[in-house]
Amino acid sequence: MDFSQRCPCGQLSFADVGRTVQVVGWADALRDHGLLLFVHLRDRTGIVQVVFAELRDQATDLRQEYCIAVTGKVVQRAPGTENPALGTGRIEVMAETLEIISRSKTLPFAISEKAMLAGASVTAEAGVSEDRRLEYRYLDLRRPSMQQIFFQRHRIIKTVRDYLDSQGFVEVETPVLTKSTPEGARDYLVPSRIHHGRFYALPQSPQLFKQLLMVSGFERYFQVVKCYRDEDLRPNRQPEFTQLDLEASFIDEEFIYSLLEEATVRMFAVGGVELPRPFPRMTYQEAMDSTGSDRPDLRFGLRFIEATDLFKSTNYGVFRRIVDGGGHIKGVNVKGQSEALSKNVLQNEYAKEIVPSFGGKGMTWMRVVGGRLESNIVQFFSDEEQRQILDRFQGETGDVILMIADISYKVVTTVLGKLRLHLAERLGLIPKDVFCPTWVTEFPLFDESDEGISSTHHPFTAPDRTDFDPTDKSALLQLRSRAYDLVMNGEELGGGSIRIHNMDTQRKIFEALGLSDTDVKEKFGFFLEALEYGTPPHGGLALGMDRVTAMILGVDSIREVIAFPKNRSAVCPLTDAPSAVTRKQLQELGLQQPAKKPAPQPPPAPKAP
Repeated sequence: MDFSQRCPCGQLSFADVGRTVQVVGWADALRDHGLLLFVHLRDRTGIVQVVFAELRDQATDLRQEYCIAVTGKVVQRAPGTENPALGTGRIEVMAETLEIISRSKTLPFAISEKAMLAGASVTAEAGVSEDRRLEYRYLDLRRPSMQQIFFQRHRIIKTVRDYLDSQGFVEVETPVLTKSTPEGARDYLVPSRIHHGRFYALPQSPQLFKQLLMVSGFERYFQVVKCYRDEDLRPNRQPEFTQLDLEASFIDEEFIYSLLEEATVRMFAVGGVELPRPFPRMTYQEAMDSTGSDRPDLRFGLRFIEATDLFKSTNYGVFRRIVDGGGHIKGVNVKGQSEALSKNVLQNEYAKEIVPSFGGKGMTWMRVVGGRLESNIVQFFSDEEQRQILDRFQGETGDVILMIADISYKVVTTVLGKLRLHLAERLGLIPKDVFCPTWVTEFPLFDESDEGISSTHHPFTAPDRTDFDPTDKSALLQLRSRAYDLVMNGEELGGGSIRIHNMDTQRKIFEALGLSDTDVKEKFGFFLEALEYGTPPHGGLALGMDRVTAMILGVDSIREVIAFPKNRSAVCPLTDAPSAVTRKQLQELGLQQPAKKPAPQPPPAPKAP
């Protein structure tokens, strides 16, 4: 079988009319007209129509997804039979030879996405469950729309590789089997056959190794790398994922911002998206104060308005108790949506059901009618308070003012943040095809936990100052980090930080985290040893390439941009992984003792005569 003269189906054009060509691929669709049989032949470049006249009887054996080879002459289609839905729609191939390379069983679902008749439409995945598609992923990936996703993914990754190469970065591979270290999620563990009772871990990120490369003097490193996290299931996460990982020495935050903005602009341009520059910046506190999220969606308004000070002397008991207790009151003005948010919707849906489902104890609502406030509790507010509410929220007729009040600042911002997103989606306030990249900066260095405090990111993130007391918990929780996240449209695309390169500072961080010298040596001994040998200032960032690609290409799930993903239950329907292994394998790994032989049984007693 000689394919040396093969012509890609989608690359044939009107200029090829009169040529004899060889085309190979899959029978995408067939149409029998009696004397003539028409076949759409598909390869990865596109589709061309093949006409079987003299070979019609031989071609009647063809079925969808048969893999075939055809030679024939390229001819112009008759006027009126052109198919503008095909790139090759002005021509067709008159078959002279046909070879069936391999046959196909009946398909579990339709693969064809091109109608043979102009104006008709085909939707291949309609009515097909995601698990069914993943079970036959090798067929799902034959669909042209799916292949285009992966061609684009390739171009996106190539674009960023080429850019980083032009900036002096070198790609270095780091180990997949490594030491288990705490990075915020559970490790996937790999038992050692040689060293029973010991385990490798699949890396959650190449964090320590890329910092060691800075100690090694590489100065600028990057890697497109697989990472693994045994996390609780979420709709748009995978147990294994791909990230663009990079690290650089002798730099600061501004270097990272400039580098990543240019890289991100170039990647989105592959998908025809022009991002605005420079990317704006928000501190973590600003993001929480105004949107209730550290990954704010800035495509629409509904920014929070602080209202606590308006009710210091109020007679409304609920608000008065919260203000006197040091609580907080924040709200949003839903401009011009009074008709869409009726009294019934506000009181019975949002106040009684939706807000409590978000973790709130209640919601205060007021509609602006004729320049005055209207609600079921407005009578509890003085005329002056009502005037101040209208002024503070810039209330106009047709607006709806919503407020959340609670003793806890976190509850107020979290609930109002969820409410903000719910309203935006319900009311259609989120514009399509708009992209709002933002840097979120100055994250807290530590979070409070049941055990004391924990690192917000990881224990190698540099603090904004080094003159802190590692035993003063209250002061530690006020520290800010030199960390930064790249956020777009409510999604965190990536994040990183300037790292600690000074051993004294690193020891203070470990002390603040309550790690003993034994703990530190066991978990990070090899890394801390390296920091003692002239470590340069350095920092870096990682971008989630599955999430970035999905956003660029406008697909709803990252599973669409991963060739062989797990489903929402972290199962691979194609291979049925995870699966059971044999007793012998477990014994070799020291995870199971050999089965004991049953003890010999005494012979049965002789029967009585």
